[in-house]
Amino acid sequence: MPTFIILGRFTQEGIKKIKESPQRLAEAQKVIKANEGEMKAFYYTLGQYDFVAIVEGPSVENAMRALFTICSAGAVRTETLVAIPAEKAAEILETLP
Repeated sequence: MPTFIILGRFTQEGIKKIKESPQRLAEAQKVIKANEGEMKAFYYTLGQYDFVAIVEGPSVENAMRALFTICSAGAVRTETLVAIPAEKAAEILETLP
C-alpha cells in the first residue's frame, strides 16, 4: 500500500476557526477511511507547514479523492509526497545500469 506524506497549511478560514481543528481532523480521518486509507500519524508543526500527516492508502487515485474532499472544505491546503520505503528504493537502484 502506498504511503503519502501530507504537508499542510491552514487557510485564512482555517485559522479563523482554529479551535475546530480537532473536529476537522476527525472528519479528515473519516474521509481517508472512506477512501480505503488509514492515517498513521498526524503532527501539528511550527515553521513553513502547520501540520504533517502520514497516510497509507490503496492508490494515488484514492488519495487524490480524499485530499480533494478534505481541501474543498476550505480550511486547509496540502502538498503531498509519495514515500518510497528505503528497501524498495534499494531494489529499484539495483536495476539501474
